[in-house]
Amino acid sequence: MAAAYQTQTQKQQAAVAPTGVSLYARFALAGAISCGTTHGSLTPVDVVKTRMQLDSVTYNKGMMGSFKQVIRNEGAGALMTGFGPTFIGYFLQGAFKFGGYEFWKKTIIDQIGEERAIENRIGVYMVASGVAEFIADIALCPLEATRIRLVSQPTFAKGLVSGFNRIWTEEGVARGFYSGFTPIVFKQVPYTVAKFVVFERASESIMKQLGGDHDSLSERTLTGVHLASGLIAGFAAAVISQPADTLLSKINKTKGDGPVMTRLAGLAKELGFRGLFLGLGPRIVMVGALTSLQFGIYGELRRVFGAGEGVIIMKKADN
Repeated sequence: MAAAYQTQTQKQQAAVAPTGVSLYARFALAGAISCGTTHGSLTPVDVVKTRMQLDSVTYNKGMMGSFKQVIRNEGAGALMTGFGPTFIGYFLQGAFKFGGYEFWKKTIIDQIGEERAIENRIGVYMVASGVAEFIADIALCPLEATRIRLVSQPTFAKGLVSGFNRIWTEEGVARGFYSGFTPIVFKQVPYTVAKFVVFERASESIMKQLGGDHDSLSERTLTGVHLASGLIAGFAAAVISQPADTLLSKINKTKGDGPVMTRLAGLAKELGFRGLFLGLGPRIVMVGALTSLQFGIYGELRRVFGAGEGVIIMKKADN
């Protein structure tokens, strides 16, 4: 049976969907809300994961055991340490990531044409998500540095504003906020590329199994597809980005001198292969749930905001 290639959008929304800045602002807002709320709600898991990475001698009893240790030693409130920079940082990052992904995907398709884009859709997904994430990391990095400092040094500051100001004053922008930019890019770009590529392909496979597409499936079914595909994508992205996540936590723990790459190489050698995957268990749980919820919320908010599904490229078999 011959294969037919097509680019799809929601037919019912095509006539009324906004365009230009208005359209991408809606994608960005949907992404900002989905990332800010999901990352913020999983702050307790991230606190435990970070503690396990930074102090594996003390926090060596697994995820649940480490939860109990934090509560016993510091109180339940410690599990929400870093909520402020987490929410704001990932709110900004989500805007640039999801909004940027839709923008760059459409830009690439316009440049190379629909047929070539569909034939090379994995490459389109990779480039669009990689560029979007790199830009998003510029906004995220200062807040992520503040979050890690608050989690790793509970007495460093009382919260986001005081912690941010102290880093700014004592260490400056480059060393204080962006010493972790290289590892955050090494973590986030592969993570985001894997997340979007796996999500798109998983969605395509699931919809083919259901015998439908974005135009024919109900909104409820599409939400289920988004959640399931997001879960699969989250598992893959967590494993791929784990070593860089560990290095990011380590390099932001304390002040450091010398070139960033030299410090990273030293940390990687010190940790070894197994050490780079410290905290992988809780991170798989966190990222899997987080990514599933992100795509579910993002899909719902796109419809609420009238943005539609965006440009969808897929190979579809003829009936």
